[in-house]
Amino acid sequence: MRLLKTFSVLPIVALTAACATSGANYQPVIDGAVGPNYSNDLAQCQALASQQGAFSSTTGEKALAGAAVAGGATAVFNNKGTNARDAALVGAAAGAIAGAVDQQQSKEAIVRNCMRQRGYNVVG
Repeated sequence: MRLLKTFSVLPIVALTAACATSGANYQPVIDGAVGPNYSNDLAQCQALASQQGAFSSTTGEKALAGAAVAGGATAVFNNKGTNARDAALVGAAAGAIAGAVDQQQSKEAIVRNCMRQRGYNVVG
């Protein structure tokens, strides 16, 4: 049973790893005509965004908070066997995913701002 629980966390880790570059590959919506340098400018802005890590600087804090809340609540309300430990692991995974999502949104913002600074009218 323990092995099954361990393998149930692997899809969460794989999903988080798959999202590591998705924010950097963001293509903003441009209002108006684009010039001949658009592809080059977009590639450079995406490269700038991809230099950021897969997780935000607050991912550890979010994972710890998720583990504390889930584990603590389970310990108080339903403490049977290893429930509190399992809930803490799920809470930590949820916190780590939240950090990855924050980082993805940050990468998209980097691409948008970079394109704006290059003179494009970015609307989304």
